[in-house]
Amino acid sequence: MAKRKPEDPPAGSPAWMATFSDLMNLLLCFFVLLFSMSSLEEAKWIAFVAAFNNTVSVFSGGATSIGDGILVSNGVSQLNELDEYMNSTGKLADSDSSEMKLEQYQKSGDIDVLQEALEQQQLQNNEELAELVDEAISEGKLSDQIDVTFTAQYVQLTMKGAILFDSGSAELKEESYTVLDKVGVILERYAKGEIEIEGHTDNVPMNSARYASNEELSSARALTVFYYLAEHTYLDITNLKHAGMGERIPIADNSTAEGRSKNRRVEIRMYNPS
Repeated sequence: MAKRKPEDPPAGSPAWMATFSDLMNLLLCFFVLLFSMSSLEEAKWIAFVAAFNNTVSVFSGGATSIGDGILVSNGVSQLNELDEYMNSTGKLADSDSSEMKLEQYQKSGDIDVLQEALEQQQLQNNEELAELVDEAISEGKLSDQIDVTFTAQYVQLTMKGAILFDSGSAELKEESYTVLDKVGVILERYAKGEIEIEGHTDNVPMNSARYASNEELSSARALTVFYYLAEHTYLDITNLKHAGMGERIPIADNSTAEGRSKNRRVEIRMYNPS
């Protein structure tokens, strides 16, 4: 007996599929309408980002490696920072003040409170960066030649003028090349934003045919360091700035030889990009 030929399936999609497709389209339109009617307040978004800055990653500031890759260039020196970073996962206690400010802002909406909280967070971030830079300087055996300080806006490296220039000159001494090469490596590793180079002098009047004043000498020294870093590092030259401050910003008493020596300096500031 011949077998019966199976009937062809009905043409087109099943009825349930058409109903399901209509339902999905309606849901999509509903959520698109919800999104179009929503609004995002910029200040609240900034507060949200700041609150998550040190909590999203186990590393400070959302970094992806300890010391931002210091292991690659300095071998096992990264292990020296392991305890610090293991403890930093619970470092929220140090930022209680900024979190309280964020809570106050969320309740009051006062933009000044938010600004203060963000500044405290920036200060903490720069303190951590300064510690990393200071360790790199110690590894490079430059601690007696370079001082590291920080504010909420930047981390600063201060180099004594005597290690870079002879008196009254803006030409680099040969022994300064090694120092600047090591500084260049540190800047390449840690500087994420603008870098400012400032030259400073003491208040002894200039008596040189080449430089008419301390303003000109300090500007020439800052420019010399600028050129050296631009030519011997991979730093983005658009992020480099230079300025001469002359004798206007002393950090010590110019009435003593020791004070004048401290005032003759070059400062390099790594600004926080945020």
